[in-house]
This record gives sequence, C-alpha cells and structure tokens, in this order.
Amino acid sequence: MALAQRLDLRQAQTLVMTPQLQQAIKLLQLSNIELSDFVDREIEQNPLLERDGGPADGGSDPAGPADGGDAPGGLDGPGGMEANGLSADGLNGRDDGPALGPSDGRTRDTVEMTSSDTMTSSSESPLDTDFENVYGDDRFSDGSDGGSEVYGSYGERGGRSGFEDDDSNLEATLTSEKNLRDHLTEQLKIDLPDLGDQLIGLALIDMLDEAGWLVGFDAQALAEQLGCGAERVERVLAACQRFDPPGIFARSLKECLAIQLREKNRLDPAMAALLDNLELLAARNLPAIMKVCGVDAEDVADMVVDIRKLNPKPALAFDHTPAQLVTPDILMRANPGGGWLIDLNPDTLPRVLVNHRYFARISDSARNKADKEYISERFQSANWLVKSLHQRATTILKVASEIIRQQDAFFIHGVSHLRPLILRDIAEAIGMHESTVSRVTTNKFMATQRGVFELKYFFTSAIQGADGQASHSAEAVRHRIKTMIDAEKPEDVLSDDKLVEILRAEGIDIARRTVAKYREAMKIPSSVQRRRAKMSRM
Repeated sequence: MALAQRLDLRQAQTLVMTPQLQQAIKLLQLSNIELSDFVDREIEQNPLLERDGGPADGGSDPAGPADGGDAPGGLDGPGGMEANGLSADGLNGRDDGPALGPSDGRTRDTVEMTSSDTMTSSSESPLDTDFENVYGDDRFSDGSDGGSEVYGSYGERGGRSGFEDDDSNLEATLTSEKNLRDHLTEQLKIDLPDLGDQLIGLALIDMLDEAGWLVGFDAQALAEQLGCGAERVERVLAACQRFDPPGIFARSLKECLAIQLREKNRLDPAMAALLDNLELLAARNLPAIMKVCGVDAEDVADMVVDIRKLNPKPALAFDHTPAQLVTPDILMRANPGGGWLIDLNPDTLPRVLVNHRYFARISDSARNKADKEYISERFQSANWLVKSLHQRATTILKVASEIIRQQDAFFIHGVSHLRPLILRDIAEAIGMHESTVSRVTTNKFMATQRGVFELKYFFTSAIQGADGQASHSAEAVRHRIKTMIDAEKPEDVLSDDKLVEILRAEGIDIARRTVAKYREAMKIPSSVQRRRAKMSRM
C-alpha cells in the first residue's frame, strides 16, 4: 500500500464556544458584586469603557452602538439599563400598573407581574443562543451620532487638584478591637514574669483554635520542641488556664466547663460526676444522671442550669469579625394594583458606557496598522461587554419572573405553600436551556416581603401525594414537621410513626425513614429525648 499526500474537502457541524460567548456565560453566573469587580478590571484594560456616574442628559445616547443599530449601549437607570430597549411592561403585554417614579424618558428593567399572566419576551435573543460575532466594515466610524462627551479632569469637575489641601488625619480614623492574642499576652507578662515561661505561654497561645481550645495538645512534643521539661509545660498550662476569659486553654469540653465551674466555686463531686457523663446530659437521661451523681431531680435541675450559663467556646467572645450581609441582586415588591414588581438592584448593578467620541478621536489619529487593530479590538470588546451586560439583565429578569409566577402561593401564604420546582420547569417555561437557568440562579439573591432568599431556595424536590393527589414540596413538608413538633405537648410527644400517620392523613405520602431524615437534618431530637426534655421543665 503506497503512502501519498492528498487534499480532501469535508463538511461537518461543530459547536464552537467563541471567547465572546464564553464571556457572556461567565457574566451570567456572577453576582452583582462580582460583576462590578469584573467591570472595574475591564475598565482598567479598555480605554473606551467608562463608568456612568449619573443620569445622562436627555436627548443624547452616550452609549449607543457604533453602527447605529439596535444593540444595547449601556447600563443605567433605576435597575441599571439605559437606552437599551429592555422593557417588560407586564407579563400580559400591557402597562396597567402605577408609575414607578418620575418619568425621565428612559425605559426601566422592571417586570410587572400578576399571578395569572404570561410573560412576554423582553429580548429577541436569549443568552443560550449564539450571538452574532461578525462586525461590520464600518468599525472606524466617526461615532458622531450619540457620542459621549469626554469628561474633564478631576479638578475641572470640582475635585481637588492634589493632596496639599487635605487636612484630614488618616491615622485618626483608624481603630481596631483588642484581639484574643493581645488580651492573653498582656496577662501572660503579668502572671509569668520568667522569660522562659513566657516563651512557653506564647507557644500555647499560638496553638489555640477558634474556640480557645488546645485540641490534640501534646505536652511532651511541645517540651521537646522548646527544649524544656514536660512538667514545666504543664505548669505553665495550668497558669494559663486561670486567664480571662474563663475556660481558655482547655483540652476538651469537660475541662473547659470544669475550669469555669471551678472559677465560680461550683465544682463539687456531684458536678464532677456529671461532667464525666456529659453524654447522659445530652440524651437528657434524668434517671441515669440522678444515679451517677447521687442527687435528686431538683439538684440535677440546678446543676443543669449552672452548666447552661457556661460558655463552651470562650474565644468567640473576641471574634470581632463583622457578619457578611447578603446584598440582593433582585428586588421584589407588591404591586398596589395586584401582582408583583421586580427590579434589578440599582445599588450593585454596574453602569458602564462606551465613549464613542473618544473612539472617533483616537481612530482618526491612528497612523499604523497595529494601532488601528488595537483600537478596533478594544471597541469591539467594549461593545460586546455592554451587550453581554444587557443580555444578562434580561435573562435574570426572565428567570426571576418565572420563579415568582411558579411560587406565587409561597409569597402570599408562606413556606407551607411552597410547591415542587426543578430547573427544567423554568427552562421550558421561558424557552431556555437548563444550564442557563442553573447559572442564573447560582449565587443570586432576591429580596422579598418574606426575607432575602437565594434563587436556589425555590427549587425543591417533590414528595408524592397520597391517593394520587398533587405532589408536595420537600421544604414545605419539613416545615410542616417542625410546626407539629413545636406545638406538641409534654404528655403527647409525637413519634416518627405518628408524624407519618398525620402527614398521610393530610395527603402527603411519606415514609418513616424520610421523616427521621428530615427531623435529624433540622437538629430535632428523637421523641424520647424530647419527652425527657419537656418533662424536666415541668
């Protein structure tokens, strides 16, 4: 068989993920805060992009497309869109709701919803269809139509021209809370004047975990590391266990509680016996506790009260890390005329423009091919980013609108009316792929009249109804189980079998092991433990 070279023509269909489409998909799964950081990086790299610091003047289109087409040009307005054609007047195709604010000649990215309406598409091309990646030959148009005004310098806009006039003292604005290490180091220097003991104490401080415990502590290993005796390490550890806050430097829960009880002079033999059998206290086995400690029920109740006043994680009192608040990406509110109104959060949505006037100026001054190619590439990238931002906003509103429509009963009546929902239900309703819906609902939060929820919260599995009835949401069933357990009486504690019987009478076909799984996931004790706890409080 002879080997030879030849040319063949072959035709095949392939799916190519262009860089532009990859960017659009990436933007879709970012939250508004992450999107703002991404836009900031793009503005640093692209001289044709700029932030829109306020409302544009009427009659101008500062972010219009270069070719005068219908591509969106920027993000502005109450929800972050301006002059981009994004307007969902209502799910029934009409605007019968009240005005949302003073008219400024711009469209809003607001969806007005009613429970029975159907949504009309607010964009002609959904995100999971390919964008057209072919740009016209007029890429170097003069941009005179609707070009944005070039801003002046910072000083010309009323800002300071330098730092000479800044009389504020930056150091005066700095403040910090005393952390646990500093608090313990101060006590160490006072109680242990010997420098060798201080060195051992600093090593012990460095070994503390976030709760203030010495988990897995080995005195012999630390002694070998520091070149001293294990007895000296134990002596320094005993001195450190007297530091504030009480319970610090404990090696176990038992020791942590014992240190605090010794501080309060409550570590008697009966209490020590109770600390040796904390598993009985966790199981609320009152008869066994009375037998081990040699006391009556009244004494056990007093001992339990003393233990509940203790802090098992003393170091957390010095944890000054502020809680991270969730910033919603979508704002939902009731429409006075009925239904719901949905907006993208204007406080976190980036507002970006393409400076066409600056593009026209530098494109006219470009002399060589490399400069022209760079300017063209930056201009195409800027336009594509604006278009992707517009498409992202449209897609998020579509998905959020359909979620609210599907879960309308939840927003009206509460979690007990949450219905089963999967990604496919939303995807089929809005004509998009499940992967697109999954990206939209990832790390996106919606502020509602019932609180702030992640969009993923509204997707729950289904539990079959009894006798062929409609299925029920797993989240609603869990809520029903918790409600029944919270309302039970001490003399009539509901077992898992009894819960199954009640749920089936309500039309919910559920197995006993499923009830037990839901109960354990909500950290609810068994019926025996709950009965002991309720009887002990009587």
